[in-house]
Amino acid sequence: MPLGAVPMAFTTVITSMVTILASYEVTWMPTLALVLWCINIVFALLSCLAIPFLITSHQKHAFENVNATLLLPVVPTVVASSAGAIVASVHSGTTAVAVVLISYALWAMGVGISLMLITFYVVRLILHKLPPPETIISVFIPLGPLGQSSYAIQLLGVQALRVFPDGLSQMTYLGEVLHSLGFFLGLLIWSLAIWWFTHAIYSVLYTRFCGPVPFNLGWWALIFPTGTFVSSSGELWDLTGYTFFRILASTITVGIVLLWIVVILGTICFAWTGELFKPINTRHLEVHTYVEGEDVQSPEQRV
Repeated sequence: MPLGAVPMAFTTVITSMVTILASYEVTWMPTLALVLWCINIVFALLSCLAIPFLITSHQKHAFENVNATLLLPVVPTVVASSAGAIVASVHSGTTAVAVVLISYALWAMGVGISLMLITFYVVRLILHKLPPPETIISVFIPLGPLGQSSYAIQLLGVQALRVFPDGLSQMTYLGEVLHSLGFFLGLLIWSLAIWWFTHAIYSVLYTRFCGPVPFNLGWWALIFPTGTFVSSSGELWDLTGYTFFRILASTITVGIVLLWIVVILGTICFAWTGELFKPINTRHLEVHTYVEGEDVQSPEQRV
């Protein structure tokens, strides 16, 4: 699972470099950004293609113990697709066309698998209810691929409008179609993200109402998924000019900053006291390594 965090973190470096240096006309920046993005793709594909296979071939999971962390290996391809749109913005010609096309392929791969896993996770929630307090924050994780895919498809639509009229002259209206489709799909997925965002907030508040929610490193799952929703809302404001999206993105951004302060202070304080490193109740997360010929027992039978 942690392998997926590498390309997602690397994407932040790439996009920040392009965004900051683009206005200074640094001649070597586009080439460096392209090289780093290609390296990022390798890690994203390794995470997306290898880890799900290992999960299905080497582990046994009880349905009631499934949690949203199953999404972590496949999200990097969606994140890499948004970075591809930003990298393409500082290139032109066949290079920009290739980057955009590869980014669309990465987007389709990540979004398709994410939607399948989210559906699977919703069924688990319906049948076995919310996760225990130790991992209740993980309900925010599905917001990540939803918000990021909405953001990425909008960015790709903008770049498609720019590069495809010249890059693929045999498809005259492809850029305009993809630009319109990017906005439309972005709005639809953003709407689905609103539902999940609301459900996640309800879930955490309900769990807190029923009892304490212990602090652990899983609380960092509040930050990135919510940030992707802000990015999606901000891009919708750029495309439509509607003040609603700007106000929504600004309000949630303030909330993310406050959450980040709470989580970083909690991490420092609990690490200082040693509470952060104490083992937590992980029986609900138990993963049974598959051994050929061995009978699979339910959690109740193993007690």
